[in-house]
Amino acid sequence: MTLRVTVMTIFPQMIEQYLTSSLLARARERELLTVDVVDLRAYTDDPRRSIDDAPYGGGPGMLMMPEPVLRVLAEEPRIVQPVIGLSPIGSTFSQADAEELSTLEGFTLICGRYEGFDARIEQRCDRLLSIGDFVLAGGELAALVVVEATARLLAGVLGNEESPREESFASDRLLEYPQYTRPRVIDGREVPQVLLSGDHAEIARWRHSQRLVRTLELRPDLIQARGGISAEEVELLHRYGYDELLQTIDKERFER
Repeated sequence: MTLRVTVMTIFPQMIEQYLTSSLLARARERELLTVDVVDLRAYTDDPRRSIDDAPYGGGPGMLMMPEPVLRVLAEEPRIVQPVIGLSPIGSTFSQADAEELSTLEGFTLICGRYEGFDARIEQRCDRLLSIGDFVLAGGELAALVVVEATARLLAGVLGNEESPREESFASDRLLEYPQYTRPRVIDGREVPQVLLSGDHAEIARWRHSQRLVRTLELRPDLIQARGGISAEEVELLHRYGYDELLQTIDKERFER
């Protein structure tokens, strides 16, 4: 199945240029992904192709006018449901959102600009998404984040189909384990011996322990979100000598 994405923007070249990058280019070449870019300026009757205007009631900056966006939604055959507005007021985009979007036939992204959308644009969106609690000049970078995070989950896009399952924020909501490549020693820092042992079962256990350690130390909120750590995982941390770490955590909050 091909994932169909439509991006509405006033800067189509920003989207189109990034689509030539290796991962997205590969996904498109393999017909796993199509991305149609709609230039909102082509849908305005203004002779200067302007699509922004001052807000009613006063205030700083300019707003994206509703008419071009609503015309695209009504007339453009490449629009795919659901329609997602990219805005700082939206819910924060997560790996879970990417996983959900990757199961759909497609979706449409609306890139905001200026001081934001006219509220009637927001009302036509099925949902609003943000990539974090900060403000950018427009939604184009956010659109590319959403497209790439989603596309890389499609079967056949990545060279190793196991990669998405072991990365940070995978289905078990743990961070990724530390990884090493050559040389074996640099500046006195050695690759852990377990990775050189050839014992794949032991390597898998060690890697899971490292995912737990990293998440407990760096993102304890993810541990809480997954309902804590199991008795087997506690035992695994004991096995690899993380008793001190276990003593520092609130067992009522983290053990399940």
